[in-house]
Amino acid sequence: MTIAIVAAMPQELAALLGAMQPGQVQRLAGREFHLGTLAGRQVVLALSGIGKVAAAATTALLCERFAVRALLFTGVAGGLAPIVRVGDAVVATSLLQHDLDASPIFPRWEVPGSGRSRFDADASMAALLAAAVSEVHGAPHRGLIVSGDRFVSSAAESARLQAELPDALAVDMESAAVAQVCADFGRPLAVLRTISDRADDQAYVDFPRFLADVAAPLTMRIVTAALPRL
Repeated sequence: MTIAIVAAMPQELAALLGAMQPGQVQRLAGREFHLGTLAGRQVVLALSGIGKVAAAATTALLCERFAVRALLFTGVAGGLAPIVRVGDAVVATSLLQHDLDASPIFPRWEVPGSGRSRFDADASMAALLAAAVSEVHGAPHRGLIVSGDRFVSSAAESARLQAELPDALAVDMESAAVAQVCADFGRPLAVLRTISDRADDQAYVDFPRFLADVAAPLTMRIVTAALPRL
């Protein structure tokens, strides 16, 4: 049974692509899906693209066309909670779209038709992933990750998110959308994010360098440690 490993940007997936034993590449809907073996497991590696719509489309294709049994979404995120620092790892327990607001018809953040705003990561996968992070990098933070279709890069916006969602650990642009689609398809999901910045006015500083020098190799070490257990 195949596990999908997904990231938003090429730099986030590069080290994993270099480490896998390739089988074939399938192209569909403008995306490349790399089938092969990594850490002894059958995997599909794919770029989701940046943003919620791109990530949702990629996830739907993985579930429907490739019939993956589970998904692992990885990449970088901005830290929100004061305890989360650059270089830390965050493993999601739940996910929410912070920019979704269909009020007053539905409560703020609630996904219309679902009756909920928070989508849970798979508890078993999250625990196994957290154990791998602890062995490779030190104990991860575990909790809520929020997503929205904007790169949060001001102290004011970061402070607003912290005030509105005080239990949010980190912010990204894809994970909550992936969680919604996984819930629709009944596929378990785990999310790993490395903190690249503090989602403030300095969020863009050295971002490409952090991706290449820190996040990509760390992700490969964690994912290859976790895969045999998932």
